[in-house]
Amino acid sequence: MEDRTFHVPRHTGPTIFPAHPLFNRLVRFAHAVPPRLCVRDNNTGLEATHVQVLTDVLAFRQRIWASLSSEVQKQLDQREEVYIAILAGGGYEYTVAMLAALAVGAAVVPMTVALPPEEALYFATKSRAAAVLCSSAAIELGTALEKLVKDQDLGSTFTCIPVTPSLHNPPLHPSTIKVSSDQYLSDNAPGVVIFTSGTTGPPKGAVMRRGFVHDTALAVADHYNLGPSDTMLHLLPVHHATGIGINFFPCLFSGCLIEFKSGSFSAEWTWERWRRGGVTVFSGVPTIYMRMMRYFEQKLAERDNVTEYLQGARKIKACLCGTSALPKPIADFWAQILGKKIMLRYGATEFGAVFKVRLGDENVPDGSVGTMFAGGDVKLRNEETGEYGDEGEVVIRSPAGEMFSKYIWDPEATAKAHTSDGYYRSGDIARRDEDGYHFILGRASIDIIKSGGYKISALDIEREILALPYVAEVMVVGVADLEFGERVAAAIVLKDASDQKGEPVEDLRIERLRQDLRVRLAGYKMPTILRIIEGELPKSGTGKVVKKVLGPQFFPRNYLETKEVQAWAPTEGSKAKL
Repeated sequence: MEDRTFHVPRHTGPTIFPAHPLFNRLVRFAHAVPPRLCVRDNNTGLEATHVQVLTDVLAFRQRIWASLSSEVQKQLDQREEVYIAILAGGGYEYTVAMLAALAVGAAVVPMTVALPPEEALYFATKSRAAAVLCSSAAIELGTALEKLVKDQDLGSTFTCIPVTPSLHNPPLHPSTIKVSSDQYLSDNAPGVVIFTSGTTGPPKGAVMRRGFVHDTALAVADHYNLGPSDTMLHLLPVHHATGIGINFFPCLFSGCLIEFKSGSFSAEWTWERWRRGGVTVFSGVPTIYMRMMRYFEQKLAERDNVTEYLQGARKIKACLCGTSALPKPIADFWAQILGKKIMLRYGATEFGAVFKVRLGDENVPDGSVGTMFAGGDVKLRNEETGEYGDEGEVVIRSPAGEMFSKYIWDPEATAKAHTSDGYYRSGDIARRDEDGYHFILGRASIDIIKSGGYKISALDIEREILALPYVAEVMVVGVADLEFGERVAAAIVLKDASDQKGEPVEDLRIERLRQDLRVRLAGYKMPTILRIIEGELPKSGTGKVVKKVLGPQFFPRNYLETKEVQAWAPTEGSKAKL
């Protein structure tokens, strides 16, 4: 195709960003008068305007380019696939590293700084990363990773590039920051690689197209009405889908101030930050909301200044929640505290949030993850018949910005993940009501329990158990049974006696549990296996209860011989109802 750029020199330089909607947008934000804050990093105390961010991004881009091999530079010049890993917690260094790698023309591969070097090696080699960009806190890990990569491949040019030396430059005048007049970077090219959690095998790298960083980001920003007057408090991991695709890029692209606080979650710190005000959007996972609820009940509810905390919470226009199901007792607590419901959604590593609750929707049913996003081709597929209807596996086909393009360097896995008519198979089961609201029933592989001819949603049972006044947490799984195929097993964490209302339950028996559930659940749904867990259910880095790991741990094959496990023994007359 004929283009003016074929007849003129390339438009590049130390203060010129590539032609791409993300950089076009950020450069326009840099011209705001007065300058607006782009990033606030609570771990370092640093605040930076858009001008400062872009200044440091340009400086770091030059350092990255100079550190890459001539072969990788040639690949970037020819706009071939190049991947650069990022080792940084949420904060200013992460922001600069992500944008600088994208400005070089590479795709980014964010990794957690909590990895041991051997695990980091898996992600670096799986993505064939050309380099790793490291925050100050991750230099030791990055250096160890470089050594491991080069020990494995003596000819490798993989290198660890620290972010810190390229920061805190005197800010450029906005008029000196340009956008190239060369052809746009392709939105079909790789942009971001997000690795799956690896609960069903080695983690797979889902490659999101470059359009993900602006088109999908804009869709999220539009949905939640994000803009320059907003502040997003970002506490979530920045190497997972929510931290990247719901919090980071939508805020960047909308001009929203991103306020980072990385590291271990603190309910106390978060409540104090809410109390000070200024936060307009908050994104959490069920574990965060559960711990904040407990802290409020145990530490704040009786304070003289409790209204300060309530007022701070109620000034937040949207509290978002994803990753896993939000139990009803927690949702009810927050509806009362906030004066509005927490906004649920449903998405996955391989695709964006395809179901979302709309801002201000007063009619959304309890437990619903909302309605389908605009332009989407999402269906519910019966796993036995393959027909589409109002209940079944969530399968997704469009739009392009929401969909991963492939599993990195794994065409076989990419092909296997789709139906014969081109829909990506999520592995999650959902139902849709007559008004178009969707409800997630669980993972087809672990949250759907097949017992005595019934298909039972583990999430439905968990919701009812959590409604009991003495239950803090619960995990429901199916365990093998010769007669019924599977039995319903519950691992329960009890509330502290001081947190229970009425007569406290400190020694829960399976018979008591079933009696209390009798008015809530049909007989065939009630647990017949129980284990009490002390403290808290173990969680993954994203706050998920990983049932594939914990199920066999709490309920091994010989679970009936395990002293910590209680089993309900049905009478002859009740066996058919098991």
